[in-house]
Amino acid sequence: MHDLLHIDGKPFVLVPMHEYRRLINGGNEAVSDLPESVLDRLAARAEHPVKILRKFRGLTQAELATAANISRPYLTEIETRKKNGSITAMQSLAAALKVEPGILLKNA
Repeated sequence: MHDLLHIDGKPFVLVPMHEYRRLINGGNEAVSDLPESVLDRLAARAEHPVKILRKFRGLTQAELATAANISRPYLTEIETRKKNGSITAMQSLAAALKVEPGILLKNA
């Protein structure tokens, strides 16, 4: 069941997060080894996906930066959205976090 809200005179529908994720993925459930709670946090976009996945994998910033061959200050700038991160850096981070690069890019 979905809830209908009116905000500033406009109707909005509340849907469960898993349905929202399916909608933004073109009707397909993403195949992933990530738990629902992590997928929900990624979809909510409240934090940078690199930070969410780093914490989920139990890595410190220093450990992830070393694994991705980038500097820790650069990683901090990516996680705090001060810098977008180069394609090369994002690919390295995705490999270190054991996820497809698209997860980092579409949720950033």
